[in-house]
Amino acid sequence: MYWTPRNALETSFGWPEPMFFFIGGIQPRTTTLDESARICPSCGLAQARLKRVDHYLSLFFIPLFPVKRGEPLLICDRCGSVFTPDGSPEGPLERKSTPEVTGRICRQCGGVLESVFRYCPYCGAPTHR
Repeated sequence: MYWTPRNALETSFGWPEPMFFFIGGIQPRTTTLDESARICPSCGLAQARLKRVDHYLSLFFIPLFPVKRGEPLLICDRCGSVFTPDGSPEGPLERKSTPEVTGRICRQCGGVLESVFRYCPYCGAPTHR
């Protein structure tokens, strides 16, 4: 018997071999450690909460086993800024940068705006020209 593409997936009974596809990987999952709202150092509103980002091994998009446990972070629900629990900016995770001389700053959240923006892309507040 010669090998052909037709009988490559067939058993000796003529039935096709069952094929299984597994979709898996590592996905992040944010856990809220403390529900009490804290003052956000960036926007000044009481919308920051103590959270942790853990990584889980998942199978078919269902987290099964924890792989890596993250450090506690202070994450603002409103402006998305990330800080250490004591309120200092968190290095590479800090979303906002210092504004350049030509940029504008949002009066509501302090985000850097381009001159063509009519609304702030971070908080949605209208910009005043």
